[in-house]
Amino acid sequence: MLTAQEAIERLKKGNQRFVNGETQHLKLLSHQERAEMAESQEPFAIILGCSDSRVPAEMIFDQGLGDLFVIRVAGNIVAPSQVGSVEFAAESFGCPVVIVLGHTHCGAIHSTIEALTNPATPPSANLMSIVNRVRPSVEILMQTELKDDLNKLSRHAVKSNVFASVNQLRHGSAVLENLILQGKLQVIGAEYSLETGEVTFFDF
Repeated sequence: MLTAQEAIERLKKGNQRFVNGETQHLKLLSHQERAEMAESQEPFAIILGCSDSRVPAEMIFDQGLGDLFVIRVAGNIVAPSQVGSVEFAAESFGCPVVIVLGHTHCGAIHSTIEALTNPATPPSANLMSIVNRVRPSVEILMQTELKDDLNKLSRHAVKSNVFASVNQLRHGSAVLENLILQGKLQVIGAEYSLETGEVTFFDF
């Protein structure tokens, strides 16, 4: 089993291969290889990422089938089902690290900014449930000079929203808190650049 730091280094090296166009995990598995993996899985990291079609975790970290336990939801938000999924992977597979992965040009961030600036035309009730979880990260920034530059506001909101999700995972689950206190789990944030393919890991 890898340590958290070893898992992060493996992710960083995989992302560098992806950026360099030197990916190692593009080959298809044989029938026998798939059959061998059917009985169990041993992911070394948990990724809570956005549903955006341009941000497939296995590809951008250049990892193979069974390497990552990936949870994807618009805006990489944290709701009870996401917390439960993280708890399951952390306890069942001993994954030492959770990466909350945001990305540039996030549609959930844009939808939240739009909903806050145009309250007369709210999104659907279901989309609003996502907006409401992103809202605190955006509202605090809209009280600064960033409100006058929507592009800068969006860029800062992506990181703010990642930090909020990291904080919720660190402090919103007795299971995860206990694993963190025992030194068995780390929860950190990161941002994927759609423009460059690079993942920047945050040190909160």
